Amino acid sequence: MRYLLLIVCWWCGVALAAPTTVYYPRVESDGDNGEYGIALLQLALAKAGGEYRAEVSPLGMQQNRALTELQSPQGRIDVVGTMTSAERETKLLPIRIPMTRGLIGWRIGLLRSDHRDLLQSVRGLDDLKHFNAGQGHDWPDLQILRHSGVPVQPITIYHTLFGMLNANRIDWVPRSVNEIWREVARHPELVVDPYVVVRYPTADYFFVNRNNSALAEAIRRGLETALADGSFEKLFYVHYGALIRQARLDKRVLIQLPNPLLSPATPLQRKELWFTLDDLKRIP
Repeated sequence: MRYLLLIVCWWCGVALAAPTTVYYPRVESDGDNGEYGIALLQLALAKAGGEYRAEVSPLGMQQNRALTELQSPQGRIDVVGTMTSAERETKLLPIRIPMTRGLIGWRIGLLRSDHRDLLQSVRGLDDLKHFNAGQGHDWPDLQILRHSGVPVQPITIYHTLFGMLNANRIDWVPRSVNEIWREVARHPELVVDPYVVVRYPTADYFFVNRNNSALAEAIRRGLETALADGSFEKLFYVHYGALIRQARLDKRVLIQLPNPLLSPATPLQRKELWFTLDDLKRIP
């Protein structure tokens, strides 16, 4: 009986020590596919002490569906990594450490191959306004571009972007440096514009349900530890260093746009959180 009691106590201890599984959405896109997002989340949770562990959801879903699932008490998603806006920060609980160091706000153009020099003469915002862009209807970028007068066609389904570009119904698709190279590799009929980069201050954060403050604190604590010991930056450059070099950002016309959707709580004063052109010298 004593031996049995010891076994029961041991199994109870194992059960209590087992980490809680949290689910991150399997992304339906040709872009980053969530590979960096799940890797960074796993790093953060490990650095936080292993109370949680992250897995990718069994089913893929578009961004809007993932955010809806996250808001629901019965949702099948526990964490979403996505671009922030003041509205999203009122509905969900953000961990205000930019996942890709603001790289998501550095945008270069996806073009038809027979229009590869479309933006060659662009020297500023006024020139850019002559070209009709395409963006997801629920992406914050849509409103950011429109706020500056850039004509934008809203697209309901992500994959439709490429078909509309091929059909000449839109002129270009602004995509982030960390997304565009995988997309153009999967759509060889398209090319990457070599002339212009549009930059606006924004961040992609991890978001959790507003009632899950314990998980939010674990992610925040883990990210801060990863920032301090250099493992955050190392992971960032493993995924994006070569893509940043390939973009040749310092050789392009830089067009800066304001972001009217940015929350006042955005940690813009923490310079170590944000990618800048000076960081080009630091890429391994």
